[in-house]
Amino acid sequence: MLTNWRSNIKKNMIKNFKLKKNNVEIFFANRKSKIYPNIWLRDHIKNTENWDFRTNQRKTFTANLSPDLKAVKGKILENGKLLSITWSDSSSPAKYSHKFLLNDSEKKQTKKNIKPWTARNIKNQIYIDYNKIDENKNFLNLLESLHIYGFAVIKNCKPNLKSVNKIANKIGYVRNSIFGSLWTFESDNKKADSAYSQEELRPHTDSTYSNDAPGLQLLLCCKYNAKGGASIMVDGLSIARELKKNHQKLFKTLTEIKVKGKYLGDGVDLQAKRPVFRLNNHKEIVQVSFNNYDRAPINLPYKSTLEFYNAIKKFDQLANSKKYQWRRILRPGELLIFNNWRVMHGRGSFSGKRKMAGCYINKEDFDSCCRMNSIIN
Repeated sequence: MLTNWRSNIKKNMIKNFKLKKNNVEIFFANRKSKIYPNIWLRDHIKNTENWDFRTNQRKTFTANLSPDLKAVKGKILENGKLLSITWSDSSSPAKYSHKFLLNDSEKKQTKKNIKPWTARNIKNQIYIDYNKIDENKNFLNLLESLHIYGFAVIKNCKPNLKSVNKIANKIGYVRNSIFGSLWTFESDNKKADSAYSQEELRPHTDSTYSNDAPGLQLLLCCKYNAKGGASIMVDGLSIARELKKNHQKLFKTLTEIKVKGKYLGDGVDLQAKRPVFRLNNHKEIVQVSFNNYDRAPINLPYKSTLEFYNAIKKFDQLANSKKYQWRRILRPGELLIFNNWRVMHGRGSFSGKRKMAGCYINKEDFDSCCRMNSIIN
C-alpha cells in the first residue's frame, strides 16, 4: 500500500513547464500537461505580500491586477514538489505545490465510503455510546456512521436537552427554526405539524419549505410509556439507485421537476422549491428532498403532471416498503441522529405517552466538522 502511495506521488510531481504569453503550461510526471491562466496563478499567490496567514484570507486586490502581467522566470524545486514563478508585478517569487496545482476539487468527486443501504444492511454498526463520545475515536465513529450510512443511534444519553445540546455542539451549533432552537415535543397538537400527533408519519425529509433545509436532525427519547411509535429510517440514495437502475424515466422526472414545499401556520408562510433528487453539475445527488405532507399544489402541463405523479408514487411506494425501512422503538436515553439531506425519517402510530427532545444542525456545519476530522476532503 505504501509503495502505491509513493508511486502516485511521483506521478504527480512537476516534470517541466513552459512560460507563455497568457498562461503557464505545466507537465506532470506520467500525466498530461495542464494549462493555467496567468491571472489564476497570480491570484493564488500565498506569501506575506498577498496572503494573510493568520486569517487564511487573500490580501491581493484581484481587480487591480494588470491584464498584461507575465511570468518572467520559473524554477522547479524539491525534485518536482514545487514550482517557483516570478511575476512581472511582484517583488518576490511565488511557490506552487504540485498538490495545489492538481487539486481537482471542482471536478467530479467519488463519494468515498458512502454506502446506500436497505434494512438488511444495518446491524450494530450505527450504535455509539454517549458516555464514550468524548473519546476522539468514538466521536470519529459517529461522524463516519453519519457519512457512510446517513444516521446513527447514540445510546445511554441522559434523557434531557443537555444531551442534545452537547452532541450538537460537538458537531457544529444548534440551528434555530420555527420550532425553536432546542425543543421538546409530545403528541399535543401544539404546532401546525403532523409530528405533534400520534398518527403514523410516513418517511419524509424535514423543511422542504426552507431554502436551506437543516442538515442533521437529532431526536432523543426522553419518556416512553406507550405502544408503538417505532422510529423509521429510509435511505434516499438507495431509492434513487433503484429508480435510476430500473425506472430511468421516473428518476429523470424526479431530478428535473421542482416541487414546492409549504409551511402555513404558527404565524409564518414558508415556501421553497427544489426537485426530489437535487443534482450537482456532475449529475451526482447532493440532496434528497421529499415530504408529501408539506407538498404544495403543482401546476404543470398535462403530460408533465402525469409523469410527476407516476414518479412520486413509485418513490413513495419504495419509501414505505419494509425492504427499505430500518425500524426501532427508541427508549429513554436513545438519541437518533441523521442526515436530513439524505435519509428520510418517519414514525409508526402509537398510543400512550412519548416525549422527545431534539434540534437541527446546518448541513454546512456538519460538512465542516467532517473536513476538520478528515472524514471528507
